[in-house]
Amino acid sequence: MRILVAIASYGHVNDQYLDRVINEYRSMNFEVDVVVLSNIEKALPASVECLVGLPTKDPWSLPFRHKELFRERLDSYDLFIYSEDDILITEENIRAFLNVQTDLSEGEIAGFLRIEYGPDGEHNFPEVHGHFRWDCESVRIRGNYTLAHFTNEHSACYVLTQQQLAKAIASGGFLVAPHEGEYDLLCSAATDPYTQCGLRRLIAISHIEQFWVHHLPNKYIGHLGVDQDELGSQISALLQIASQEQRRCPLLNTETSLWHKMYSKDYYEPIRNEVLSLIPSSAERILSIGSASGANELWLLETGKRVVAVPLDDVISSQSAARGLQVVSGDFETARAKIGPIRFDCILFLNVLQFVHRPEHLLRLFVDALSPGGAVLITAPNRPYIRYRWRRKGVSEPRHRGLSFETTRIHNTSTAVIRRWCVESGLAMERTSKIASARANGPKKSRLPSLLAADVVALARRVDNPNDRRGPKRNEANAGEPL
Repeated sequence: MRILVAIASYGHVNDQYLDRVINEYRSMNFEVDVVVLSNIEKALPASVECLVGLPTKDPWSLPFRHKELFRERLDSYDLFIYSEDDILITEENIRAFLNVQTDLSEGEIAGFLRIEYGPDGEHNFPEVHGHFRWDCESVRIRGNYTLAHFTNEHSACYVLTQQQLAKAIASGGFLVAPHEGEYDLLCSAATDPYTQCGLRRLIAISHIEQFWVHHLPNKYIGHLGVDQDELGSQISALLQIASQEQRRCPLLNTETSLWHKMYSKDYYEPIRNEVLSLIPSSAERILSIGSASGANELWLLETGKRVVAVPLDDVISSQSAARGLQVVSGDFETARAKIGPIRFDCILFLNVLQFVHRPEHLLRLFVDALSPGGAVLITAPNRPYIRYRWRRKGVSEPRHRGLSFETTRIHNTSTAVIRRWCVESGLAMERTSKIASARANGPKKSRLPSLLAADVVALARRVDNPNDRRGPKRNEANAGEPL
């Protein structure tokens, strides 16, 4: 077994980690050649080759340097490893990759998850954040392994067999100029085999500890990622799906097709007190449509509310369900049928409606689950198309010059758009406001102009009299106006 390892190492910041990574490879019972790719000369062991130079003027283009190296040496090695200079891949990781690979189908490839270790022994998994999630439809059994696809395909490293590398090169998506799209420039080089070359990345969830790779800086603990309890709960849910051999589908697609997946739903959205405070104080029974990790729903549960959630999928809701949240699974129609005659004082659509092709139909489906005078609380991005164009200003990538739901998979929501959805579904808009994003902090949060505010919040009421669908008259206090 001959292995070629390419390590991207810019500057001197991570030299301490680079030394440890190199020593790990040199200790293995394989024939390993290590090549360090850098913008500067480095003091390395004599057996380690250093190639200096950047593909472009952009420092983040450095990771793309390894691709031509792999092409040149394709016939000389059995296994090819690319990683950043702070990723510790062990011999156990490599042997686990080789073992599972014998059971995988053509086009399937074993992947890894980064792990970090805290000072008190805690574990953190930084890839599990934002809109990234386990694909509950991807669970499969191969030999002794149960595997699933995780939508964040970046782990700052990958391993390819000679055959897989040859397939990637032949696809035309491997030997490409430095680029970014779904991921930024730094991450794209490590994800191209999966995103551009026809290889399907799967994580062996039944043997997950063998596919952890240590992110040596441990810098995301407390800032990005989930702990071992959360990851373990999600994996248990995946294993249960595999054992039942029953196809599970997500509630809806919550990923946009915008650059860097902008405006996709945050599956780990924090508690939004400024939103939840708008729930009428008299509301005791709450229904949440499209809940994810459940932080807001669990907070309501702890305040004494009776909360039922229709989750995005059974995996992301597994831990909140274990903590007492009542979950009703299935597609929208199935969930509505399961709810039956139960009535709620308030229904939450927190960052959900913008991903539905006909939001007014979804609202109408659940309106009759409201008690008389019941409320609907809606959050959505504030004019995402305008904000997207502004953030993409000066970028030459031509994708999505024409923005529409069909091309972006997200509506261009605003107070007027949400008002129209409500009226068409038999709701009267009571009040609206514009607020900072869920993860905004500091003084900008309170002083942010409404035009630049990230989110729209709307509170509407069920209308039992068709003549009142436009809501209270405009001369009534605060009718339809921002809070």
